[in-house]
Amino acid sequence: MCVSWLSQLLSGLSVKNFTGKRLTNCCFPLMLMFLCSVLSGGLCDDFTMVSVPLGFEVNAFDRDRNWVSENGVFAFGFLEINGDEFVVGIRYNLGEKAANLPVWTIGGSVRVPLNSTFRLDMNGNLVLINNPSGIILWSSNTSTLGVKKASLLDNGNLALLSSKDEVLWESFARPTNTLLPGQSLHYPQNLRAPSTDSISSYYNLVISRAGELALVWEHNVTYWRSYLSSKEAKFDSDGVLGLYDDHDKVVWNVSAKDYEDPSVTLRHLRIDRDGNLRIYSWDSVSHTWKAVWQAVQDQCEVFASCGLYGVCGYNSSGPVCDCLYSDTLQSAMSSSAVDSVGPGCKRMTDLGNCRMHTSMLVMKETVLYGLYPSHDVEMLLSETGCREYCSNDTTCIAATSMNDGSGQCTIKRTSFVSGYKTPYTRAVSFLKVCSVPQAVAAQGARRGGNSESVHSSVGMGSSKKLIGAIALIVLLTISVILSVQILVFSLLYHRRKLKVQTRIPFGKDAQMNPHYSVLIRLSFEEITELTNNFANQLGASVFRGILPNKTPIVAKVLKDVIVSEKEFRVIVSTLSGTHHRNLVSVKGFCFEPANKCLLYEYVPDGSLDKWLFDPREDHNEQVWQQKLDIALGVARAVAYLHSECQKCITHGNLKLENVLLDENFVPKVTDFGLREFLTKQTDSSSESPSERDIYNLGHMFLQIITSKREVLGQNMQQILDQVNQKQKYACGDSMESIEKIARIAFWCMQSQPFLRPSIGEVVKVLEGTLSVDRPPSRLALRHGSMINTEVVTEIEAEEC
Repeated sequence: MCVSWLSQLLSGLSVKNFTGKRLTNCCFPLMLMFLCSVLSGGLCDDFTMVSVPLGFEVNAFDRDRNWVSENGVFAFGFLEINGDEFVVGIRYNLGEKAANLPVWTIGGSVRVPLNSTFRLDMNGNLVLINNPSGIILWSSNTSTLGVKKASLLDNGNLALLSSKDEVLWESFARPTNTLLPGQSLHYPQNLRAPSTDSISSYYNLVISRAGELALVWEHNVTYWRSYLSSKEAKFDSDGVLGLYDDHDKVVWNVSAKDYEDPSVTLRHLRIDRDGNLRIYSWDSVSHTWKAVWQAVQDQCEVFASCGLYGVCGYNSSGPVCDCLYSDTLQSAMSSSAVDSVGPGCKRMTDLGNCRMHTSMLVMKETVLYGLYPSHDVEMLLSETGCREYCSNDTTCIAATSMNDGSGQCTIKRTSFVSGYKTPYTRAVSFLKVCSVPQAVAAQGARRGGNSESVHSSVGMGSSKKLIGAIALIVLLTISVILSVQILVFSLLYHRRKLKVQTRIPFGKDAQMNPHYSVLIRLSFEEITELTNNFANQLGASVFRGILPNKTPIVAKVLKDVIVSEKEFRVIVSTLSGTHHRNLVSVKGFCFEPANKCLLYEYVPDGSLDKWLFDPREDHNEQVWQQKLDIALGVARAVAYLHSECQKCITHGNLKLENVLLDENFVPKVTDFGLREFLTKQTDSSSESPSERDIYNLGHMFLQIITSKREVLGQNMQQILDQVNQKQKYACGDSMESIEKIARIAFWCMQSQPFLRPSIGEVVKVLEGTLSVDRPPSRLALRHGSMINTEVVTEIEAEEC
């Protein structure tokens, strides 16, 4: 390893060489390699530098050479994943390969081929390049920040610095799967578990907007949380993970078993491949990393701990993984119906390919759950009823019946199943498998007899009886055939009527629980039945239907949608995961190559535009208050979509027609997220989708208070004049609120997106917790203050 004086020598050479002439920055890496080879006899595989200049680069061919921190603990370079695949990042430099764990990787472990180069460009941009094409695989986007050098600090932080050693960019602000001592986690940062393949891991450690730590699987299953909120999470060198409030006081913390042990010099916090969060300490005696704390003590309580088609159980040594299907079951399946999954686990790809009928495999003390996208349906049934329901339902793959007194039966409608098994689990699960073909019973001994003797015993009189018997048999056969045909036609008719009812799990559970919501998948034929052949049209491609339990729903037929089934399922799962008073809930979907539909709850009083533009409406005081409530409700819905969902959802088509009113005049926004998710558009606008939502929201506000569709091109006073013409009942607080809405609407519609308020500011203005300055007189570019949080402007209402 190159000694530190070489770094100091190069630091001096960074200005002038021996002749006094200034050196170009790109020469330093070459000089470094040259001097290392001369002074160290070619043994300088790693080099130690306090910082590297612009022009520094490392390539995968020299992957044995690493840039090492001054204290020698951390190294930066190419890390081999497979024989021809690498990631670039920071690892420990502790000698033994098994101990040199990665602590940060570029782009969350972007995999690159052998002919790749990592470079600090002359413009101050960190780039990862695929040669010889020159394609940039990753960039720090720091070319405009004034970066002059890069440093690998002793704490493992990679920092880009200015000429005054100011930190302009750092890896600590972009964690991947590990937190080092002194590193913090802020919303919306997260740690993502590493994956064994190129597919991104499902496990994440997230910190919510409120500052709560949680371990989640995908975006919809939380299996561990801190239950306390904070400003940020920090990990320190003593082995403590803590949550800190705005005053930097600890509100929650956990500590390692070797807390404050002076013999431990290295620690880190990491989310592992198995989805558990652990604190590790370096044992300098055994030269190994030891887990000294973990978030989930029982590994089987980590959701999907054993992966797809696996069951987490226990033996004498602790948690172990087993497969849902043992080899003994393979004989019951056709060879084409078995796929190898993960570490030897087997699954049936299609129960419809069974050679015989299906049967129910009983798994005691076992809980099964469907993985993403989950199609689990919960109902109240006995253990026997739960088994029979799944057995008779062609869409059921497995079921779990809880024996804890709740009577809960969970039906799995997805073949992606996992689970856990413990001796104290009070549950029985049923797995639908292909039945083992039964041996054909041995044929009995042939009956003896002499046909000639039989014929001889039949006289002339018996011939008539034989003819009569044959006629009777023919008559009975015809009668049976006709009866069977009538019965078949009758059954087909009733089956068609009952098909939707048996397919859709909406029964007494939906009537007992007003919040009962199950995302269901229907065929286009079933949706046709629900909507009475699309007889009741509510709007463009929108039709009213009725569920078997008499609950009205709305079916929206999606046209010209080009999307794969996997993408469509992800979209529907995201949309159905929204739950807000001012959003129309998604109930189900249909995906077929030629037909795609969404099912929504039915909102009875129609769209907002029909109510606003109804000439019979009298603008009395109650109506003005309803308008104010509607504006606030719509704003809250958009705020929920933008900032409160796990994944930001933009509406993309916010307009009066997409706001529905229920019987209590509560606004409910519909059609959210469809334009962004389901269309492949090229947009030349500089606005982001969320910025366009803010603009459309302001436009809607003006339409609400004026009851006019055309409001563009008017200034603030013109808008208020129109309101004044109808405002004989709108005095005092109402008029003040109307002007407040007009003000925030004009700010929302500024032509420059950076002048528009955030959706959170819009909601606070409408709620009255934030005042708003008077906007520019017209919708045009104008710099200046937008929101005034210190002074609440008093608005004088006109006399009635």
